Amino acid sequence: MTKGLPETLEFSQRPRRGILTPHIRMLYVYSFLVVAGFLFYLSQGFWTTYSTARLPPHATVSLARCRSLHAKPGPSRDFHKRSYSDRFVEGTKPTLIKNARIWTGDANGTEVVNADILLDKGIIKGIGRVGHAHLKMLRDDLVVLDAKNAWITPGIVDLHSHIGDSPLPDLNGAQDDNSLLGPIQPWLRALDGLNTHDDSYLLSIAGGVTTALVLPGSANAIGGQGFTVKLRSTPERSPSSMLLEPPYQINSSFLEEAERPRWRQMKHACGENPNGVYGYTRMDTVWAFRQAYNKAREIKDGQDQYCNDVLDGDWAKLTKEPFPEDLQWEAMVDILRGRVKVQVHCYEAVDLDDFVRLSQEFQFPVAAFHHAHEAYLVPDVLKKAYEHPPAVAMFAAVARYKREAYRGSVFAPRVLAQHGLPVVMKSDSSAAFHSRDLLFEAQQAHFYGLPENLAIAAVTSTPAEVMGMGHRVGYIKEGWDADLVIWDSHPLALGATPIQVFIDGIPQLSSPHVVEKPKAFQVSPKVPNFDKEAKDTVNYEGLPPLEPEEAAHDAVVFTGVKSVYARTNDSVDEVFLAEDANSYGIVVVEKGIMKCFGSSSQCGMDLSESSATIVDLNGGALSPGLVTYGAPIGLEEINEEPSTRDGAVPDPLYQPVPKIVGGDGALIRASDGLQFGGRDSLLAYRAGVTAGIVAPIHDLFFAGLSTTFSTAARNKLSEGAVIQDVNALHVSVRHFGSPSVSTQIGTLRHLLLHPDDSHAGKWFKNVAEGEETLVVEADSADVIATLVSLKKEVEKQYRSKVKLTISGGIEAYLLAKDLAHADVGVIQVPARPFPAVWEQRRISPGPPLTEQSSILTLLEHNVTVGVGITENWAAQNTRFDVGWIAIEAGGRLSKGQALALASTNLEKLLGGKVKAQSAHDLVATRGGELLDFESKVVAVISPRRGVVDLM
Repeated sequence: MTKGLPETLEFSQRPRRGILTPHIRMLYVYSFLVVAGFLFYLSQGFWTTYSTARLPPHATVSLARCRSLHAKPGPSRDFHKRSYSDRFVEGTKPTLIKNARIWTGDANGTEVVNADILLDKGIIKGIGRVGHAHLKMLRDDLVVLDAKNAWITPGIVDLHSHIGDSPLPDLNGAQDDNSLLGPIQPWLRALDGLNTHDDSYLLSIAGGVTTALVLPGSANAIGGQGFTVKLRSTPERSPSSMLLEPPYQINSSFLEEAERPRWRQMKHACGENPNGVYGYTRMDTVWAFRQAYNKAREIKDGQDQYCNDVLDGDWAKLTKEPFPEDLQWEAMVDILRGRVKVQVHCYEAVDLDDFVRLSQEFQFPVAAFHHAHEAYLVPDVLKKAYEHPPAVAMFAAVARYKREAYRGSVFAPRVLAQHGLPVVMKSDSSAAFHSRDLLFEAQQAHFYGLPENLAIAAVTSTPAEVMGMGHRVGYIKEGWDADLVIWDSHPLALGATPIQVFIDGIPQLSSPHVVEKPKAFQVSPKVPNFDKEAKDTVNYEGLPPLEPEEAAHDAVVFTGVKSVYARTNDSVDEVFLAEDANSYGIVVVEKGIMKCFGSSSQCGMDLSESSATIVDLNGGALSPGLVTYGAPIGLEEINEEPSTRDGAVPDPLYQPVPKIVGGDGALIRASDGLQFGGRDSLLAYRAGVTAGIVAPIHDLFFAGLSTTFSTAARNKLSEGAVIQDVNALHVSVRHFGSPSVSTQIGTLRHLLLHPDDSHAGKWFKNVAEGEETLVVEADSADVIATLVSLKKEVEKQYRSKVKLTISGGIEAYLLAKDLAHADVGVIQVPARPFPAVWEQRRISPGPPLTEQSSILTLLEHNVTVGVGITENWAAQNTRFDVGWIAIEAGGRLSKGQALALASTNLEKLLGGKVKAQSAHDLVATRGGELLDFESKVVAVISPRRGVVDLM
């Protein structure tokens, strides 16, 4: 062999197997490591699979629960890219609404656009201008509506409702809003009591309401879970099919999904309601809260520790112990995880402060305080709530019906908004307050100073955000649910009524009745200035002085007068009307008596030299003072506080009346129990209601003798305090159950046809002979028909003309022709009817559901009609009630006729005997007439007292 390395090698000369060069050796090592790593990876997967396979059945669930612990509620990222809604109903036609004036809800409620809206597949597909070319591309079944520049808003969202759980009419077997089995019951669910046959659904839709959060009642400190529903009927006809984004837990005991959960709702209540049911004090209630939250925290901490161990690889723990949870408390745990919107019924500062501290102690956010009548007095307290300040969901004017609502104020919404707190107007939809008029709450809030954008948002976008549904309702935006309302006027104009309501793109009004509105109703109303009143309300902690100030001079001259309405016999007539602002007149008053109206020259006044008090009405008016009737105003200060009430009269049909009172033949006079200087009375006075007529408070058949009093009087001995000591005789014929209706009618027949010599007997005889007025509270058309027959029977025996008035009268319109023929008048209470109880179920609600309201039906048949109220706080809204009736009449009712509904008509129907025009009050309004939403009451002219009161 030659020395050195040969250039080539023969096969037999190659190195033997097993002898590796360094290069080849490294290659083998690298390959081995790769293969070994792969085998180790497979091994781990095998052992993990093997181990998991050997875990107990609960392990998979526990792992899923652990993975989902920190998932936050809300829509998916691509939610608004959806092509159809989960609530879309097959067969629903696409709709193009053209030429609309759209309040979108964007830019803090300030964005208004003029555009078209395309609805399809249950969602808003587009907002803009759709050209002819695009229209051709749409389906052949496209429905095109011309809005003709009408206002369109999102569907109204009610953040606090008991619709379905407290259905109307109110029947004992259908009430499911309160449980009386314990103060802490977070495991209860409003869904489980949701009645699909509530008469409220269609009525609420007729008011523009499309979405409602149905909450349990307030009898419990923790009453249970609420659910958001759409109000439309569904093909399935079930409560579940009405739900909007139902939480996953309704079909599973515990959340197991890894995806984002959906918002849940929980109802809490503070103060008087849970205290009254369970005999608690506030201290007891707060301790009950703390116990419940501590229990939830213990479970949450246990879950967190368990999951930390499991996810760190402690498989033994997973094998030995299930995920720690308790079905009764799982919703409370979710509160602490930030997955539940906590909705809290709380009124007073003490309750609000208690709950804010609770939220800090257990670190959970509060979605909203509801009712919250004192929230406007403690805005800084609310701002201390955990994580973010809560919204405040409230009424506009409903207050003073119980102690904790006593400091409620119409200025609360504006004050809260000024402090940057979200404001929501809500209904509490139940037999006490109906959500059909929820928009009216926003209108009143605006009237008293809540900005326009926030007022509309208070019933649309703000409640939608507060309930966690702002990604699909509360706005008109592309990709949102097709829930919207087309209005016949600006939504903040008094009497605004839907032309059409869409829910999930489905029109809800089959043949809506529309009243043509004047152009003035198409723009936002100019509201009065209440800055001073709002400031005083806060400064006086909700109880500012309400007594008016008397004018400094005997002579008062009103300038800038556009119109004057005055009583002429039993009617109200327009006696002066200026053609324009250049011809505004004056009214001269001396010692409370109107001496002249017209121009300065006609009244012989030189204003530059006059020593009179000058009041500029700036296009305002003088009108007769209004009268309130129906509620026990003047006999009580706080409805639910017995110490502030006159109390109910004894009823001989229920139990014997003590002989010391006069026995069963006694008649009680309301004038003996009058209370003066009440806040509801004075607020009514400042709103143009200068007199009240009230019957004794009663529970059953017997009431007694009504009286007329001045709402401004300081006490009974004041001049003009009692206007008419005795008005009329009042009884009730209602479906109490016992005594029967037939017993009540039989008693009334006996008293009229066979009166005895008792005090009551003499009055019933005077009624039978046509000398006094009988007022019978009745709503059922069947009862009213029987009363008409009884009237004829009495008249036949006595050859008289009985003066009979029906009070309540919700179904009286069904007998309009017969009532007119029998000369029976009707006082409808309330002016806006809803079927609170069975005997009121056959209502005529007016537009958009019926061509006209029950009141207009009665008036068209020449029945004398008055209007009344059911609760004291409503007296101050009498001018709005009457104004709304006039608006719905569409020109068929003059302003004088409208004013008569709450003045001359009411007095006539209730046995009023004061005839002299000079004896009646006049109300002066600035900026418009008394029934106008833009006007403010600035003075009352009182001839009885010989003064002019300035507001």
